[in-house]
Amino acid sequence: MIYTVTFNPALDYVVGVEHLITGQVNRTVSEEVFYGGKGINVSVLLKTLGLDSIALGFIAGFTGDEIEQGVKSQGIQTDFIRLPKGISRINLKIKSDNETEINANGPSIPETAIQELYEKLDKLEEGDSLVLAGSIPNTLPDDIYEQIMKRLYEKSIRFVVDATNDLLKNVLKYKPFLIKPNNHELGEMFGVTIENEEDIIKYARELQNMGARNVLVSMAGDGAILLDENNIVHRMGVPKGKVVNSVGAGDSMVAGFLAGYIQTGDYNKALCLGTASGSATAFSLGLGSKELINSLLQEL
Repeated sequence: MIYTVTFNPALDYVVGVEHLITGQVNRTVSEEVFYGGKGINVSVLLKTLGLDSIALGFIAGFTGDEIEQGVKSQGIQTDFIRLPKGISRINLKIKSDNETEINANGPSIPETAIQELYEKLDKLEEGDSLVLAGSIPNTLPDDIYEQIMKRLYEKSIRFVVDATNDLLKNVLKYKPFLIKPNNHELGEMFGVTIENEEDIIKYARELQNMGARNVLVSMAGDGAILLDENNIVHRMGVPKGKVVNSVGAGDSMVAGFLAGYIQTGDYNKALCLGTASGSATAFSLGLGSKELINSLLQEL
């Protein structure tokens, strides 16, 4: 089974404004609500690709109720932990001449809730996959990724970690199956500016030396590079299309790669499906559809 963890899920309220002017009343031209959070995005895309998962995380208040029902309505099994106080976040995404985001902090997460999450994760078995993605709320220990992976390390869980900087570096000793920094994040981790593909491969190999099995580096419009655990470099361009949405594209790439690998055991096919999935979301207002993913897959 695949499990995803979303520590701080949200209702993403996405509005379109023709020309946003601060300090004045602006009228929307479009409005949509999505059930947000990187782990949830991965679960939704996995379902689109035909794989079941269980979405874990913390929810609170009436917004938490809406998130849980919305995720379940998409055919995804949930096992969220309900918090005693506060409400789950509402994040405002404004699409205008530029994209603007206003993200809320979210509810406080007490120690008892953290222990409840650990108890749920303790039920994972050898061969299961666990996706840990995104930043950590300030009410959680900043080493919670590390604590989770240390706790499960002896079970041979397939860890997928989409995080940056020290949050990522500190878990590499637990040999995650996949990590996915973008080229800018890769440079930040080593205090360098990435200039070319050779630099990407060099520093991806450094991450492998630190413990990562497969390093997938996304490069936006320039495609992606995968350094797999067999020391083989795979390069993938991007299909043609108009980028209309950056939210969830990286999560979709992670989901597509994981699905592709589980279904075929082939890293190049996993990279193809990951790229098609990420691009489909980038070309859509929400997460990419199966039809668009398949179309882009043919192009790749």
